[in-house]
Amino acid sequence: MKRLLLAFLVALPLFATAQEKMKVACIGNSVTYGYGHKSPGETSYPSQLQQLLGEGYEVRNFGHSGATLLSKGHRPYINLPEYAAALEFAPDIAVIHLGLNDTDPRNWPNYRDEFYGDYINIIEALREANPGVEIKVCQMTPIFHWHRRFKSGTRDWYWQIQEVIKTIAENGNFELINLSRHLYNRPDLMPDALHPNEQGAEIIAKQVYSAITDDFGGLSLPAIYSDNMVVQQGQPFVVSGTANAGKEVSVRFGKQRIIKKAAEDGTWRVMFTPMEADGESYKLTVECGKEKKEYKNLVIGEVWLCSGQSNMAFMVKESSHIEQSLANVKNRDIRLYDMKPRVFTDNIEWDSASLVALNNHDYYLPTAWQMQSKENVSDFSAVAYHFGAMLADSLGVPVGLICNAVGGAPAEAYIDRKTLEFHPVLVDILYNWKENDMIQDWCRGRAKKNIAKSTNNMQRHPYEPCFLYENGIMPIAGYPIKGAIWYQGESNAHNVELHEVIFPTLVESWRKTWDNPEMPFYFVQLSSINRPSWPHFRDSQRRLAAEIPNCDFAVSSDKGDPWDVHPKEKAPVGERLARLALNQTYGMSHVAQHGPTPVRMFSFNGRTVIEFENATELKTSDNNVLRGLEIADKTGPFSEVDAKTEVKFKGNRIIIEREGHRVRYAWKPYTDANLVNEAGLPASTFEIEVKRRR
Repeated sequence: MKRLLLAFLVALPLFATAQEKMKVACIGNSVTYGYGHKSPGETSYPSQLQQLLGEGYEVRNFGHSGATLLSKGHRPYINLPEYAAALEFAPDIAVIHLGLNDTDPRNWPNYRDEFYGDYINIIEALREANPGVEIKVCQMTPIFHWHRRFKSGTRDWYWQIQEVIKTIAENGNFELINLSRHLYNRPDLMPDALHPNEQGAEIIAKQVYSAITDDFGGLSLPAIYSDNMVVQQGQPFVVSGTANAGKEVSVRFGKQRIIKKAAEDGTWRVMFTPMEADGESYKLTVECGKEKKEYKNLVIGEVWLCSGQSNMAFMVKESSHIEQSLANVKNRDIRLYDMKPRVFTDNIEWDSASLVALNNHDYYLPTAWQMQSKENVSDFSAVAYHFGAMLADSLGVPVGLICNAVGGAPAEAYIDRKTLEFHPVLVDILYNWKENDMIQDWCRGRAKKNIAKSTNNMQRHPYEPCFLYENGIMPIAGYPIKGAIWYQGESNAHNVELHEVIFPTLVESWRKTWDNPEMPFYFVQLSSINRPSWPHFRDSQRRLAAEIPNCDFAVSSDKGDPWDVHPKEKAPVGERLARLALNQTYGMSHVAQHGPTPVRMFSFNGRTVIEFENATELKTSDNNVLRGLEIADKTGPFSEVDAKTEVKFKGNRIIIEREGHRVRYAWKPYTDANLVNEAGLPASTFEIEVKRRR
């Protein structure tokens, strides 16, 4: 239908009258009207749509603030003069954006069952006015968390209405325009949580323009697709992008070819049959009409996402293992997708260009897959590179590493918005984040310093909840990966109990994003430094790893520095993460993956016995006496065990010549505890209660 209408317009004579223009009716509420704009007649989305469509169209704004779709709502659209005017206009195209005001407790809770029928009645009335009218049904623009009724009902009812609108479009075969698609990650464009400003209206206008004209800007793919990419073996290779609606997209990968039509919203997605690593080099070709994109030197292998904060971002050239890292660069096929920030979160005030870039979701610099060289390995994450190098050496296949770590970032910045909005505890972390003590004060202070020159009270920052998910995870979300490694926690160590809620939520968010509930997730336990809360945090991380399925941790406390939060020994840490992956993900059970892990503790005959797994012979890393072991009764304080006189090793057991109720190990912010197993892997910080043996 759209193409016929466009052909008709092209054929119009130059003297065409206004009556012969394609008539577009924008039906809606205050968002359509342009509420909050200084000049709605110039900047509302219908006004901007008119500018985009040009002289062949006549666009009219029939928005009325506060209007409800429901006929029994507090302000039914069908009773307003704009509705009658829209019918009298007899549009050729009707764009309907209603439902936001139906989230009011006076409306949806009482009359939700009538929403579908009331919507259809408006559509039928438009068809009576013009039987040939083309209907565009809009899912609603977002309502953000600071809306006054968000948690009391609006949040839940909003998504219920979105689903009904989607059903209406599907059942009636109407084109669906999801107006939340490009605004849900732009709270900065909606200062009152509900109404898009002029820039937000521009985004809506462009989206509606594309829906009317089928013009989505031609063939486009996310930046993650480039020359030299690694395709995850054993999984369907998903390739996705956008093209003009209805156009055929031909995608060829190796000997496979798939043709797919771009959907009404311009999106397309193909899925190739899984392949195994074979040492071959492949080409990916994507064509749409005369447009063509070609990506060369693709290989099949293993792909891992490497993320977190500064200790993951810490580069090879900054580490104490530079020569080791660069020694065998030419002997491995490791490919790097290095997402470097446009500006770093140093203790500086950012300039205006950087501030605007952040608001426009332009935080990471453009990048592409790179073959490893001494230069780009030097600038890559040291932990991630040593993880990948051990995988490549052990598996004998190419390894692709995607790194998007950001210094100082709190974990909540990497969680998707909807997950936080519906979390019973973490929803509160969204509110007034720069003053919210659920977020570490250091993060809030650094963010304030970085954005001090901004005059925008909605200024974004990487430490804001959801920001790094929206900027660093969403752009790669469709790309198949094997799993994730994570080094973070320094910016959440102020509140151990809150992190015990945040961290599992982060893992769940990513697994949902990749539609893989079993996706491996391996992380680094915090190292040692003179920060009081860190022993509790390390022990909490140990317990979290046991509670979250397919999740495990690598110890780094033996590689810490008492004064530097960025210890330089990164190679052992990356290799310990690789051991977890090799053992658990790749089934190499012969690869030692853990240091001694306490599994059974009991007291008898005046002695306390701790039994460990992941060890057959306990020893110390430096062949000196054991350090870091403490014991206490039920109520008293812990006291250090005198290892010279009170401790014996017997196979996988430690025998303490003293009875106690509680035992803990490496319980200092900076610890020199030295317990290891026969593979030289260190024990974690732990605290346990002793069970008495009768």
